[in-house]
Amino acid sequence: MEDLYPQDKRGRITAKGGAMDWIHWQSGTAQLLPQLIARRARGPLFLTDRKAPAGTPTLDMCPETGRGRLSYRRAEEIFEESTRLLANPLASPDDIEDLDGWTLHRLQHSALTHDAEGGTSTPMLLARSRHASVRSLERYARPGVDAVARHVAERDPAARRKR
Repeated sequence: MEDLYPQDKRGRITAKGGAMDWIHWQSGTAQLLPQLIARRARGPLFLTDRKAPAGTPTLDMCPETGRGRLSYRRAEEIFEESTRLLANPLASPDDIEDLDGWTLHRLQHSALTHDAEGGTSTPMLLARSRHASVRSLERYARPGVDAVARHVAERDPAARRKR
């Protein structure tokens, strides 16, 4: 919590290997943050529903509520369960237990694909994804057929002359 800067729509994180890095978010996330923060000033942002068990490391516990840090695994489960009908729009709610939802990993990479389709530069895609090389990025940021067609049409010299 101490490393969030909601007014700047960014936060400092500890990346792989212990390096300090920054994440940035858009307005929708900025509107949801106050609900997650719930007037807390310290501790983990994402919390479990119950008190942390005895022996939980101090950094993994909210000093104000005593609740534990939500694990990535549990966050993934909650997200997958919550998106089952969104990921399967033609399915019946009666079949929800048999459906697969989206993953957090897929969410991140679909954002990269949308950015790539929107014309975001490769250096910016690398910075947003925190990938170290274009090679690792290219498998996620793949514009779809419609995006490529739009790109070609927007750059068609014959179409520009007609404007």
